[in-house]
Amino acid sequence: MAKLEIYQGACADISSAGCLLISSVFGIPVSTTHTKTTAIMGVGASRRISNVNWRVVKDMVLAWILTFPGCGILGYLATLIFMRIF
Repeated sequence: MAKLEIYQGACADISSAGCLLISSVFGIPVSTTHTKTTAIMGVGASRRISNVNWRVVKDMVLAWILTFPGCGILGYLATLIFMRIF
């Protein structure tokens, strides 16, 4: 997604940890994966916007959006199967 130097990776770690800490204190549910990847995007974009591979970002966001309905459909189908078996 973005090539980072060592200090940039540390900044991404610290910022994502801070966001997760604040979210946990206030009881806000967040995804650690989303937090970490967006921190990496932000650090990569801080030097130059073109540092970030936006094709990869687009694919990730699309996967995030499709995950919830996909899991819902699979859960529904699994429930139907188990209700018929048991």
